[in-house]
Amino acid sequence: MKLLTLAAGFATGYVLGSRAGREAYEQIVTQVRQVRANPTVVKAQEKAADAVAAKVHEAAPKAAAPKTAAPKAAAPKPQPPRRPATAAGPQ
Repeated sequence: MKLLTLAAGFATGYVLGSRAGREAYEQIVTQVRQVRANPTVVKAQEKAADAVAAKVHEAAPKAAAPKTAAPKAAAPKPQPPRRPATAAGPQ
């Protein structure tokens, strides 16, 4: 899967940075379509989609369940005592 991601990134960079024109673009598009039609790639995509669906199915009840109790809030931090104001102002 990492190799496929690397190849896709390389192809995208080449297309975006290519000065070879439309012919190079068409060649890359053809190669990408061939890779996507490869049975091994199709199986990997289906396997990944099934794994995601299973995790979503597993997590959905947990996400929908109401919370039983709110988490306790932290106790307020004690403030240092304030100095009384003087008529002369700060020293």
